[in-house]
Order: sequence, then structure tokens, then C-alpha cells
Amino acid sequence: MKKGIIALLALAFTLAVVLPALAEDRAAPQVQTQNDETKNLRKEIVKLKYVRAQDIQNLLYAYVSREGHITFNPNLPAILSVSDTPENVEKILAAIREIDVKPPDILYTVQLVLGSETDATTDAELQNDPVVKELRKLLRFKGYTILDATLVRAVNRESAEVKFGPKGEFEFALKPDVAGDAKMPVIKTEVRLTRVEHVGWDGAKPIIKEATLVESSLNIKSGERTVVGVSKLDGGDKGLILIISAKIVD
Repeated sequence: MKKGIIALLALAFTLAVVLPALAEDRAAPQVQTQNDETKNLRKEIVKLKYVRAQDIQNLLYAYVSREGHITFNPNLPAILSVSDTPENVEKILAAIREIDVKPPDILYTVQLVLGSETDATTDAELQNDPVVKELRKLLRFKGYTILDATLVRAVNRESAEVKFGPKGEFEFALKPDVAGDAKMPVIKTEVRLTRVEHVGWDGAKPIIKEATLVESSLNIKSGERTVVGVSKLDGGDKGLILIISAKIVD
């Protein structure tokens, strides 16, 4: 009986010593592997040119492993910090090169045309204008004359404004957003035409009256020319016609 008890105690002592040692041996390679993975991480600081870090961070997570990180400082929106395996970092950098590209510029040609129901005078350059020919079918105006024309170059998704008109009394604002694929892009454009009038004085300050004549959102194909809107002038027999064309340029 005593021998049996002694044998059991010896076995328990042996297990108490051997099992922790085996557990340590088994855990050691995992710790070593984790340390090796940490040592093998590649870190890069990327300076962006055209996009903000916060706008593309979520898109890049598709290439990030469990050990990887993509971070940025809101105070430094053009700087992105990347940490991951060398293979994943290469994928992330390649994705950034595809995303961080110069946004397209859009060149708009803007015409402000005066239509008249009583005066049939039409400018020579508008006589055979296909847009004006269509307007004759739709509107009561007999004559068409150009009040002013201008070019507006805008960066994609950024607003642009210009003053034009015989006396600079009109303000034209637009904001483009290029959509679709490269072969068939569509330029979504928000347009606003405002007339600004000086109607008097308040002491030394001028009193300015603003009236929105045309406000619209439209889709234009690159190279296409279209009528944005028509606005009657003070309820008379004349009206303003806003015609624009858009072209994507390098």
C-alpha cells in the first residue's frame, strides 16, 4: 500500500515538472513566429498629391493583413502611414498610385444670349447655329444676339465662378463632377446664373440686389453643347438664354 502511494506521488511530481516544460516548448515557436512577423513588417510614409488620406483609407483596408496598419493625422491630410508585410505594402502602394491621380479639368464655353419676341435681329454667328435653330422651334423669340461669352476652366468636384455680361452684372457659378468610364464620361454639372444690381446706397455702403435667373443640374457629355435655361427679363418680351458646352482636358 505504501509503495503504491509513493509511486503515485512520484508520478504526480514528475508530471508537475515535465508538463510545464512541454507547454513552454510548444509556446516558444509561436512567440518566435510572432516576433519574426513583427520584425518583417515594412513601414512607409506616403505623401499624397491629389487625394486626402481620410478619403482613401477605407479603400486601402482591403490590402491590409491582421498585423498591418494604415493611419493618418487629421492635421496632415496629405500624409498616410502604412505598416504591413512587404508584399501587402507593395499592393497598398500600387493601389495608391491608381487612386492618387490628377483630377480632370473641364473647360466650359459659356454663352449668354438675348432672345427677343419683337426684334428679329440675329447675330451672324448664330444664324446657322444648330442650338438656336432648335430654340426657334420651341420658343417665341424671333431674334437672338450674344450679350457675352466666356471660358471657364474648372477642376473636377470644385466650384468655379466668373463675372460676365456687358457691364459685368452677371455671376456665373458651376461645379462639375465627372462620372462614368474613361471612354464615355458624363460631366454632371451644377449651374447657377445670378444677376447683381446696384440699386442704391445705405450711407457709404452700396445696396446690392441679387436675383437668381437660372439654377440647374444637368449631365453633359464631353464636347456636347446644350441650353441650360431661359429666364425672362422683368416680364417683358426679352429673355436670357444660357448655353454651355463642356470638354474634359488634360
